[in-house]
Amino acid sequence: KPMYSVNVRDHFMIAHSFRGEVFGPAQRLHGATYVVDLELRRPELDPDGIVADIGLLTAMLRAVLAELNFRNLDEESVFLGRNTTTEFLARAVFDRAAARIAAGELGPHAGGLRAMKVTLHESHVAWAAYEGELPAAPRS
Repeated sequence: KPMYSVNVRDHFMIAHSFRGEVFGPAQRLHGATYVVDLELRRPELDPDGIVADIGLLTAMLRAVLAELNFRNLDEESVFLGRNTTTEFLARAVFDRAAARIAAGELGPHAGGLRAMKVTLHESHVAWAAYEGELPAAPRS
């Protein structure tokens, strides 16, 4: 189905380590800086002719990333026992952003939003993403 989209970008820095031989030297504590793209999609533009308010969307993404920024994820209780891989963190950012959208942080017309994709770029040559549908809400 045809969709309009809008994307905003931000970044965050973390420290973490991984468990498992597959990770080689990344089993030791190391830092990562992720560039984050958050894309929203909807089939029809809202009454203002937009997918979402870019200012509100930028502020929402910044708030989500502030919960992770400059943290050692190995010490965060919500991530205990998990490998906080790029793929895993893309889903974590997705879930936190989806909760904020459902709570109304993008304003009264966000009910028309149908899908979101969160991409975490760990370097200029490697990235991972999580995407999914957003719950449908009554049209505003």
